[in-house]
Amino acid sequence: MKTKLFSLAALALSVGFAACSSDPEETTNDAQGEQQGAVQTLPDGTVAPGSVLGGDVTADMTLAEGTYTLSGRLQVKAPATLTIPAGTRIVAQYDETVDFILIEQGAKIMAEGTADKPIVMTSEREEDGAWGGLHICGRAHTNVSGGAGVSEIGNAPYGGNVENDNSGVLRYVRLEYTGYAFDDEHESNGVSFYGVGGGTTVSHVQAYRGADDGLEFFGGSVCIDHCVVVDCGDDSFDWTEGWNGTATDLVAYQSPADELGYDCDCLIEADNNGSNPLATPFAHPRLSRLTLVGNNSASNKRGIRLRAGTHVTIDDATVSGKPNALTVETEETETALRDGVSSLTNVRIASPFASKEGIYTAEMFATATGNQAEAQLPVAKPALDWMRGWTK
Repeated sequence: MKTKLFSLAALALSVGFAACSSDPEETTNDAQGEQQGAVQTLPDGTVAPGSVLGGDVTADMTLAEGTYTLSGRLQVKAPATLTIPAGTRIVAQYDETVDFILIEQGAKIMAEGTADKPIVMTSEREEDGAWGGLHICGRAHTNVSGGAGVSEIGNAPYGGNVENDNSGVLRYVRLEYTGYAFDDEHESNGVSFYGVGGGTTVSHVQAYRGADDGLEFFGGSVCIDHCVVVDCGDDSFDWTEGWNGTATDLVAYQSPADELGYDCDCLIEADNNGSNPLATPFAHPRLSRLTLVGNNSASNKRGIRLRAGTHVTIDDATVSGKPNALTVETEETETALRDGVSSLTNVRIASPFASKEGIYTAEMFATATGNQAEAQLPVAKPALDWMRGWTK
């Protein structure tokens, strides 16, 4: 988890399907607006494969199955829906523009792949950090001051009180080589969920070889299942700002740093709110069936890191390949575990349990149902049946 990006107002200019601004600086930062003329349609009204995508989407857009180029931002505005069929590839162009896809509040993405024909969002440059990933803004809660925030990329608002808000569907979608770096501290995730509501479907999604986090949640109540993060340089899964959805069947894997050419941080990094650990509503996701494998890094030692006031319920997890497979920190987070507001059950870790404050102790962890520290666990890349066919 990194601090939020600086304002990117130049990347949020309204270009629609019209010519871009004649201002030289704006043209430099928003050159993708010129690409709208490259969108071709088929007789049925769908966008033809081979088209170049970019700019504002203000009316429903449906892609035909095929391969597309993403040049700069593709920003979907309410009430438009972007529909992406199974088997489609969207390839970010490697040039001086910042490529990303942003779904604003009230807009939707309907990306429904299959195990045999996943939707792939990738880059011409097959390296971590090549493009800016997918960002979805919803109307569910965030516990930032004032109850509303602005997305790290694109300056789009998020937050509210529509807990069942529906931002669409992500099913059998793979995002590769995300994590574009604006500077040493600011990079983009595979998928960023900003106040995304529980009416949204997120199932069978993979983030592969991103430079920053795989999947990150900024508040919201969205539920996810069968999600995989492989070789993302920062945290595999990350939450803050009060996320309280459910997550079932999660896999994270980190290859050795000498194979990747970079290191990886936590398998899960979890906050309630880094500025105010007691901000409400509290982060309290419910996670089950986790398989998390780190790369035994000497510099990034933590597997699951619970801190900054987060609450959590975790049942049925294995965590290996990290010197500190499970670490709890901060008074508020440890107190919630001690008092039973949070719980860890059937959690097996391949290292000693670590408590920074000593409020929730190794003995408490060991006596909870099914927990085991210093367990003998595999460090091979998981190969679960449900991962076959659509993941890398």
